[in-house]
Amino acid sequence: MNQTKLSDIKGIGPTRLEALRAVGIVSLRDLLYFLPARYEDRTTATPCREARAGEVMVQGVIRQKPGFNAFGGLTRVTCSISDGSGRLSVVWFNQPWMREQVPVGVPVSLYGRVAEKNGRRTLQNPAVVEKPEILPVYRAPKGFPAKTFRELMRRALETVDDCCPETLPRPLRLRHGLCELNYAIRQSHFPDSFEDLKTARRRMAFEQMLLFQAALGLMRNAGEEGIPLPLDEAAAERYWQAMPFSPTGAQRRVLEQIAADLRRPRAMSRLVQGDVGCGKTALAFGAIALTCGCGYQAAMMVPTDILARQHYESARHLLEPMGITCGLLVGAMKAKEKREAHEALAEGRWQAVFGTHALITEKVAYQKLALAVTDEQHRFGVRQRTTLQEKGKQGDLPAPHVLVMSATPIPRTLSLILYGDLDVSVVDELPPGRTPVKTRLVPPEKRGDMYAFLRRKTAEGRQAYIVCPLVEDGEDADSAQDVRSARATWEELTQGELKGLRVGLTWGSQKAEEKARVLEDFHAGLLDALVSTTVIEVGVNVPNATVMVVENAERFGLSQLHQLRGRVGRGSEESWCFLMGPHTEKLDILTRTSDGFVVAQKDLELRGPGDLMGTRQSGEALQGFLLDGDVRLMEEATGCMRRLREDPAFAQEREAVEKQALEQYGEKIRQIARN
Repeated sequence: MNQTKLSDIKGIGPTRLEALRAVGIVSLRDLLYFLPARYEDRTTATPCREARAGEVMVQGVIRQKPGFNAFGGLTRVTCSISDGSGRLSVVWFNQPWMREQVPVGVPVSLYGRVAEKNGRRTLQNPAVVEKPEILPVYRAPKGFPAKTFRELMRRALETVDDCCPETLPRPLRLRHGLCELNYAIRQSHFPDSFEDLKTARRRMAFEQMLLFQAALGLMRNAGEEGIPLPLDEAAAERYWQAMPFSPTGAQRRVLEQIAADLRRPRAMSRLVQGDVGCGKTALAFGAIALTCGCGYQAAMMVPTDILARQHYESARHLLEPMGITCGLLVGAMKAKEKREAHEALAEGRWQAVFGTHALITEKVAYQKLALAVTDEQHRFGVRQRTTLQEKGKQGDLPAPHVLVMSATPIPRTLSLILYGDLDVSVVDELPPGRTPVKTRLVPPEKRGDMYAFLRRKTAEGRQAYIVCPLVEDGEDADSAQDVRSARATWEELTQGELKGLRVGLTWGSQKAEEKARVLEDFHAGLLDALVSTTVIEVGVNVPNATVMVVENAERFGLSQLHQLRGRVGRGSEESWCFLMGPHTEKLDILTRTSDGFVVAQKDLELRGPGDLMGTRQSGEALQGFLLDGDVRLMEEATGCMRRLREDPAFAQEREAVEKQALEQYGEKIRQIARN
């Protein structure tokens, strides 16, 4: 095995070594698995006339020396490039040296981003292309200029044969048409062609999915000892009879699955996923009622204070008549309230507790915790779920049962990758009487009519959300200038279309107390409309809100748009979702269906699993975890692992794959953050 260390690579001194470690790169192998985020195609030129918004390379001639002007401390170098098809304007902001460096009167290739505004196209801040190549673009750690990081990677690749030996058995590679690892790593960084890149990324993606599945399988098979609850066969039905509503068939089926898990001596690990409004909270309360009815405690952790309080109030109404004492523990409580809550939990006076991350702080101790429920799972990581579970393993008590609730419908294939360590229950039926939210695409010229409609609804006593992709103007340097920010939209609306209405403003990084106050005011009906970022995607339940407006809807994923749409239509009144954006296949889908599983499947097909995984994943454990390609590759890797487990003829291959999985992930498998 090669003994070369990161610090042996030319250009990596103590400061850069720390910067690499800060993003989880502690070895040469880690560095070589830190793959490009994207690639610039500097091999194919686009005619100037056909260059549209986005990144392009154009080839042509700059006839005149670029112009130069300065304003407000900023500089601008301007010119135009022309080819046989036409001309394209070019601008460099704050790069005054380009006026002297750009070649004039001779053929030149420029690579940059085309911005389009009012019908005028401009190539912004392009680089002069010296040679045709597929250039890797990395999310380089702090302190590494892009060019420096690429050169560093070239030097690191000289060690690939020694520090990255083959990880997959040769027969397995041949069956699935996978190239060798050293070739895949080289071509993933500096591909000779897009065909070679496709071959390399397919191999890397397949390997990562396979090893991840193997590691999750090992973790799942290890299954911890649990608390078998003495539940009779009629326990679930007695719970439904105590409820003021009749359950759907799906709710009955899933609660029976939960009850069966609770009876076993192995700790339950179950994910309940379903569409907005399918009744997952009633199932969580059912699991809590079954657990507390056997003399144990249950804890339900949710992402926001306001949602915790809503669940607590609902539990007092539904569970306390069944003799179950309920409590609340959130970060915003006063010291005395927290102290009293800690005592009530430690002494067992509270059987069911509802709260936020406050439930897993160091001072919290439970007397007999047998069930840990986490709601809105994609806002929590495995670490938080595991910490709550560990809270129950005090004294001689084994691990509590774990129930995970997700309001984000996930296609079955993707759920195998995301939640391979959990049994999955799907609530695929909505309660009768729910009215689907009417979804419409709104062109710019109809904006005034839409806000007039919104005003009429607020005059009737209803409320509305207006969601924007950015907090501040200019927050996203890569964005076109017409991307709307929450702050600018709030200022515009309060002085224009919504003048005179009570309009709030909130965003993710807003001070916690300010954000809580705004959300509480909206929930209490003290605000007519709320302008926000996607902070309201989960954790806000306002049945009186009947209008959702999403600005620049094309910038959001389908599943995220469906989640935002789910913030309205939670009461009995007719509700509307207005998508401000162009007619695209993605946005048209939302106007045609309200089925979250259909939306999720379309999202998977349109965006590819890589993008979807990216929204749920961060942290070092899966740095560079790739899901390139289509759904078929995911199914192929999952099927491969299943075959290795089930067919004795592949026992040797299975052993080799599981050994690699343990080496790669080890204990880190429990620290994957699925955000």
